[in-house]
Amino acid sequence: MKAKIIRIGNSQGIRIPKPLLEQTGLTEDVELVVRADEIVIRPARAVRAGWGAAFQSMAEAGDDELLEELIETEWDRAEWEW
Repeated sequence: MKAKIIRIGNSQGIRIPKPLLEQTGLTEDVELVVRADEIVIRPARAVRAGWGAAFQSMAEAGDDELLEELIETEWDRAEWEW
């Protein structure tokens, strides 16, 4: 399917036909990726997608410990409130 590049304000864009949107499941938020001479449009992923599983895996492997010892400061003792 061909499409024309059109002017949209100070930018340019294309109109994506409804059947293509329905077929791909694209909605409001998308990511654009350049590969060689192509622009790939894909669904936007949640910012922290997969973090929960990654943290769970780290915990199971015992790889979720602090790298440095916490050092309490005078400010921590005198000023900090929970």
